[in-house]
Amino acid sequence: MKITFLGTASAFPTRERNHSGLLVDIGPEAFLFDCGENIQKQLRIAGISPMKISKIFITHWHGDHVLGLPGLIESMQLNGRKEELVIYGPESTKERFYFLKKALGLETSFKIQINEIKTGKVFVADEFEILAQKVTHPITCFAFTFVQKQRLRIDKDKIKKHGVVGPAAGDLAQGKDIVWEGKTIKAKDITYVKPAKKITYIIDAAFDPALAEFAKDSDILVCEATFDKELTEDAKNKGHMTAQQAAKLAIKSKSKQLIITHFSQRYKDVSPLLAEAKKEFKNTLAAKDFLEIKF
Repeated sequence: MKITFLGTASAFPTRERNHSGLLVDIGPEAFLFDCGENIQKQLRIAGISPMKISKIFITHWHGDHVLGLPGLIESMQLNGRKEELVIYGPESTKERFYFLKKALGLETSFKIQINEIKTGKVFVADEFEILAQKVTHPITCFAFTFVQKQRLRIDKDKIKKHGVVGPAAGDLAQGKDIVWEGKTIKAKDITYVKPAKKITYIIDAAFDPALAEFAKDSDILVCEATFDKELTEDAKNKGHMTAQQAAKLAIKSKSKQLIITHFSQRYKDVSPLLAEAKKEFKNTLAAKDFLEIKF
């Protein structure tokens, strides 16, 4: 699995930072969290095909989080996409998307499904699930958590030693004991448990200690740090967080790593924000456009 930061600016982009976008690539498909202006170009620079994106999760309908949708969808259309695209967003997403399409005359030959979300599970599959949590912001906005469930995996060296192939190997992968060449092979002797992985994405949200439960035990907490602690009151009034507050949230949630993002244009150098966060929570990185994290 790999996550790629496609945009790390806040309302105003800069030469170095695009509007918001985070891509979670799980192999056969990828999920895009927010789709700020110019995301299709960011994908091209990163060498990522937009056709791989199967689902888009919109935190809220401020322009710096959604204005890349028309261009991205048009690129998919021009590239002959046939697979359905699913968009998840807050209440009124269907209406807003309808008028966006109408204003631009955007038509597609592939299906676009719109799902309006509430707090709770918004998507569940065999190997992963995605949850949403409403946050405090001037308009309806959600944080998201991507959870890759605990999985049973085959030890390749051990199965090779036994020479097991075909459907029998599949049975072992499902935790079933088998008989192979007259010998019983127990799944527990061939397999191991790959722990669950959790990525939490909190953008455009005022500090709220209750968010710690939502982000609990995250392997990676991606959290906005729009301002420094000197602007704590301003951050609260605008529905944002400081770098210090992002770090406090990482501590309260017992996250393993914090990556701060969504920086105000006033910070041409974000190292003071990084230092502010690291003072509270050592394992912190400051995101930059095209930063990739593999795990």
